Amino acid sequence: MNIVVNGTNRAVESPPLTPLLHVLREELDVLSPKAGCENGGCGACTVLLDGAPRRSCLTAVGSIGGAAVTTVEGLGTPEDMSAVQRAFVHYCAAQCGFCTPGMILAATAYLERGGSTEVAAISEALAGHVCRCTGYLKIVDAVAAARDGDFDLSTTAESPHTTVLG
Repeated sequence: MNIVVNGTNRAVESPPLTPLLHVLREELDVLSPKAGCENGGCGACTVLLDGAPRRSCLTAVGSIGGAAVTTVEGLGTPEDMSAVQRAFVHYCAAQCGFCTPGMILAATAYLERGGSTEVAAISEALAGHVCRCTGYLKIVDAVAAARDGDFDLSTTAESPHTTVLG
């Protein structure tokens, strides 16, 4: 069977019931989707199927039909990042980076659906994406700022939600 990953048609030899996560990581060497809980609860394995976020650990490769699979590698390059990728850099929204690809893909889908910059709406859109390193504030700030997409990568932004404890 063949699947389209990040715009490239790729041959897959795995059986149809193999989780897409395993096909991507082990067969196609696409490493941004992470094997976290492997039960669909953490969001680390999130990919976009025709623009919609899906948990690749729960998606059988044979079930995707002709849907295009997008991983964070397909959003941009280090030289030409997407607005969400630039915002995550600008707002220092990644800590260890394990959850970051899934968060970026979920945020991308949210904004492409016309998502607002309201904190509650962004938080709801990212619900189910677990980050054990942050308090989510910089992630929410990055998603809100990504709508503008105008970032100076030579500087980092202060989170409007960050308070200084004296």
